[in-house]
Amino acid sequence: MKSLFAILALTASLATADEKTVTGWVLDSACAFTKGLTKPISRDCALACARKGSQLVILQDDGSIYWPISDQVPAEGQNQRLLPFAGKRVTITGKLYTRGGSNALVIEKIADAASK
Repeated sequence: MKSLFAILALTASLATADEKTVTGWVLDSACAFTKGLTKPISRDCALACARKGSQLVILQDDGSIYWPISDQVPAEGQNQRLLPFAGKRVTITGKLYTRGGSNALVIEKIADAASK
């Protein structure tokens, strides 16, 4: 019984998330990694890649990449929520999860950074 409680406590500690606000560019993940872009080539390019299935990510000015994720099970992709912002700068607030050097963000609020 003690081991069950230890496993549950460990699982709960791994699933904790901090609130985080991130400002960056919405672009497709392939270009963020393979092209080394600092911002999208164009809005049309980001939209075309997302419509072909490439996951949209948030790229901060310091090069940090945030993967938008769902905290629901089964999980849903977040491209539909990000499509209106593809190729634009956004400010996103949500729950941050990190693992193995990757940053994932459950989006709670998203806004065009230009309007702030």
